[in-house]
Amino acid sequence: MTGEAINIHATAILIGKTGLLFLGPSGSGKSSLALSCLAAAKQLGLDARLVADDRVLIAGDGDRVFAECPPSIAGLMEIRYTGIVRMPHISRAEMHFAVRPVDPATAERLPPENEQIDIAPSIRLPLIRLVANSASPLAIITAKIGIRLD
Repeated sequence: MTGEAINIHATAILIGKTGLLFLGPSGSGKSSLALSCLAAAKQLGLDARLVADDRVLIAGDGDRVFAECPPSIAGLMEIRYTGIVRMPHISRAEMHFAVRPVDPATAERLPPENEQIDIAPSIRLPLIRLVANSASPLAIITAKIGIRLD
């Protein structure tokens, strides 16, 4: 990474060539949503890999944002109430969107258009809000960004 990497609490995945960075506090559903997206992508025959779960090293390189996995947790994902599982992974990938799990009881029904979120100083990404227990998170994400993730 060219910029100085910052360690953040997040989950990063790569579906095809599209990087998704799941943000939120512990227990908000980041890993579950990411796992659901990975499983749905695999069922569609798309390349889908974990970059990092729980701890993500994030850095900017001009207009691009990169996520990297600390070596000690490479390929490992915690599934709450189930344990730690080993996943197909990639050590570094460009991130294109941030995904934030929301609680439907308190979330805005229609969030602002073209919403962005600051990930770290001078690092921002377009934000997608997603109900934490969504049945089809990958379908919702692809509908929101308007492209096929391949």
